[in-house]
Amino acid sequence: MKLSNRLQRIHDQIPEGSRMADIGSDHALLPVAAIRSGKASTAVAGEVNPGPYDAACKQVSDAGLQEKITVRRGDGLDVISAREVDVITIAGMGGALIASILDRGLSKLEGVQLLILQPNVGEDILRRWLLEHHWVVVAEQLLEEDGKIYEIITAMPKESSPITNEEVYRARPLKDGVQLTEDLLLRMGPYLTDRVSEVFFAKWESEINKLQGVLQSISKSDQESSRDKAAEVQELITSLQEVLACLPKVKP
Repeated sequence: MKLSNRLQRIHDQIPEGSRMADIGSDHALLPVAAIRSGKASTAVAGEVNPGPYDAACKQVSDAGLQEKITVRRGDGLDVISAREVDVITIAGMGGALIASILDRGLSKLEGVQLLILQPNVGEDILRRWLLEHHWVVVAEQLLEEDGKIYEIITAMPKESSPITNEEVYRARPLKDGVQLTEDLLLRMGPYLTDRVSEVFFAKWESEINKLQGVLQSISKSDQESSRDKAAEVQELITSLQEVLACLPKVKP
């Protein structure tokens, strides 16, 4: 069994011997790999939908890992108890959905030392939730796989984090008076903007193109609310373009 590059990156961040829960586990590929590699000592594979739940059960059974991996059917963090796990992975969903899962299962996060999250979209929504609930982003990764760009966000509780949220989201001057504000860091990633890559530029050029399409659509309306929204979108486009222009294409 070979993990995709995306899942392998998540797997590699799990500390050795962790008690993990993989929420939305699909075929339970990640828990099986983590147990086999020693990254996890025990694992819970959570899945709300019957098809993927059955596939996860079969995967675990075929691997002979029923004593190490528990497959549970349930919604989000309903599948675990407080202090049952110390690492939670959630991959392949929108950032808003991941934030909602964490929010609904807030009491289950007691004792959890690491969240490894891979939102498909809405990364800023997820970062804002983590910030508001005193989780500190300690690492970020950006990768392209099968024509799609993914972000992986790793967070720790503020009590055990080696860095504070104030440090992570402190505004950073670039050049020509341009600043990476807290809002822009939440959107673009505090670590990703420090280590820019071709994938980073591709992602944000694509995002700007989408915003320009939104702006064009809004601009057709004569309503005052639409004019306000158009001005807001234009301001964001300008800010993003200024930041991209200030960041080096290749980091020295």
